Amino acid sequence: MTVDPQSAPTICFVGLSNLPVLAREYGRHGVGGAELQQTLLAKSLAARGFAVSMVVADYGQPDGAVWDGIKTYKAYRPAAGLPLLRFVHPRWTRLWAALKRADADIYYTSCAGALLGQVALFARLHGAKVIFRVASNSDCDPRALLIRYRRDKSLYRYGLRRADLVLAQTPQQQQALLANFGRSSLVVASLTDTGGRRPTFAERDIDVLWVGNMRPLKRPELLLEAARKLPHLRFHIIGGSMPGAESFFETVRTAARQLANVHFHGAVPYHEVGEFYERARVFVGTSAIEGFPNTYLQAWSRGTPVVAFLDPEHLIAHNGTGRAVTNAAQMYAAIVKLSSDPLVWETASLRSREYMDNRFNEARMVSPYVEALSSIYERAAPVRAS
Repeated sequence: MTVDPQSAPTICFVGLSNLPVLAREYGRHGVGGAELQQTLLAKSLAARGFAVSMVVADYGQPDGAVWDGIKTYKAYRPAAGLPLLRFVHPRWTRLWAALKRADADIYYTSCAGALLGQVALFARLHGAKVIFRVASNSDCDPRALLIRYRRDKSLYRYGLRRADLVLAQTPQQQQALLANFGRSSLVVASLTDTGGRRPTFAERDIDVLWVGNMRPLKRPELLLEAARKLPHLRFHIIGGSMPGAESFFETVRTAARQLANVHFHGAVPYHEVGEFYERARVFVGTSAIEGFPNTYLQAWSRGTPVVAFLDPEHLIAHNGTGRAVTNAAQMYAAIVKLSSDPLVWETASLRSREYMDNRFNEARMVSPYVEALSSIYERAAPVRAS
């Protein structure tokens, strides 16, 4: 599908940490699932003829630099400014300056926080539209919000009320938003990069892989305990330090390095993570709360079964793409079975590949987003078959 650039709305993705996903040369900076989702969608829309821009953090790149047809505007350096004062300047002032330079019809952002309120207020003053995409189940519950300051919670609530469209990842998130915030939403599936190799069981040299931002809710300590219980298996851990959770990162790294069967990589650029999924026999997810994990999609697209506590929409259990578990003992048993039994692994790997191949057709996955853009902007271009 393509659009007529003359009549299509311009769209700006506001994700301060998006650049490491968009531009390989800045990949050393950490990213999360929301950044990946924004960037995948931005690239897909740009390829379809939309005028797409991004507001990102200042990593030293030129303002207005273009990658994959996406023009980027830099806001502020992550560490710039004085404590307390920096919330207003340079963060808010330079954010709005970048939004103004983008001059978009629609601004698209993700993750609960002050940013949504700041973008919504800007859009209201400049006659633009706002789309907000839920990044985690915690975004839908005021008691579970991962927001530190009351000020930021107030801005989030304001933005959630003012957004022209809210996108949820799952029906559960849609129901929670309505029940907890009185906010309606549209469920759209997560996107994924379906490239990569699908090696056989014998070709893989990592028994267990864990990938995630290193913070308490991801519960990497559960994987370390599994490594202690299963010393004959090879565990690899990938994840960088998060602001405010630096001591937690150091604790996990120190514990991991005391185990001979654990390779702790720390942060790995997004563009290099794919090869680890290809080498792994099992991907393990230990998170207590999340949205729809991008890591599952990245694993399945490479034929890697998933063992996890979180099973959105019961996809793992219903499709046989790994094992959904509820306690540590079940996790250990699932890891052993899938990493050691070639026949069991091949069945789960095949179902993972089939699930991705049947569901994740790129054009079909992007279509609901294109329709969502059209639904909130009267100048949206009619979509035609290319």
